[in-house]
Amino acid sequence: MSETSPRDLVAEAFEAERDRLRAVAYRMLGSHADAEDAVQEAWLRLSRQDTATIHNLAGWLTTVVGRISLDVLRSRQTRPEASYDDRLPALVVTADDGLAPEDDVALADSVGLALLVVLDSLGPSERLAFVLHDLFAVPFEEIGQILGRSADATKMLASRARRKMRETDRPAVVGREQREVVRAFLTAARSGDFEGLLRVLDPEVRLTVDTPHGGIVVLGATKVAAGARLSSGAVTRGQAVLLNGLPGLVSWREDGTPFSAIAFTVVEGRIAGIAVVTDPARLASMDLPDPE
Repeated sequence: MSETSPRDLVAEAFEAERDRLRAVAYRMLGSHADAEDAVQEAWLRLSRQDTATIHNLAGWLTTVVGRISLDVLRSRQTRPEASYDDRLPALVVTADDGLAPEDDVALADSVGLALLVVLDSLGPSERLAFVLHDLFAVPFEEIGQILGRSADATKMLASRARRKMRETDRPAVVGREQREVVRAFLTAARSGDFEGLLRVLDPEVRLTVDTPHGGIVVLGATKVAAGARLSSGAVTRGQAVLLNGLPGLVSWREDGTPFSAIAFTVVEGRIAGIAVVTDPARLASMDLPDPE
């Protein structure tokens, strides 16, 4: 029986870390495709490295993925045309089977679209410090090495990031109440009930739409309600789903092709955010259910 080669052992060790590394990169970059690219680049760097010099493989890989992600975030800032500010993070579609009340906690614990949108308000260094320390418990000393800063300076970055998170991210209502608010919105949209729409929309609601021509952002309940009334007739068939753990809706045209995927963020009984994907290319890349 042949012995396992050192390279095979390294590959096995890397595969054991892959899911965690993908989670780190996704929360840094907000894109499943970019996260996969970052993890693959980490593997390429590991394959070129003398592994005898690596004393903590998990820590080494986290550092590498962190640096790769930081470079991507900084490149987005220097190339406005490549900015993701008005693009939505990748949406993962799962069935909404009407969770039992005891299952609502799972929705509250998920790091979904709402967190990714708020993370986009942070600078690259702040985002790295917050994600690695607060979400993945990486010591400040190690994060500081990635950023080229002291541990104390890195602590300040994470503290500033937390303050921004508190200012922009209020605790969301989850589960059954979320679905009831979304249902009221959809009912009002279908009937053209403008006042009904205003009742369920936060005055500062943010609507983000991913179209084939780029991102569109609409702010304010009045404008969002007006758009919802105008577009309500375009939906032919719809199915309730969860999108990154948020209540949502997938709709299809009469010929069965996907029309849109919509995710709703509900805060204190009102809809504070609506994320819509109408870009056929992005819809085709999503694992959508078959139309009922």
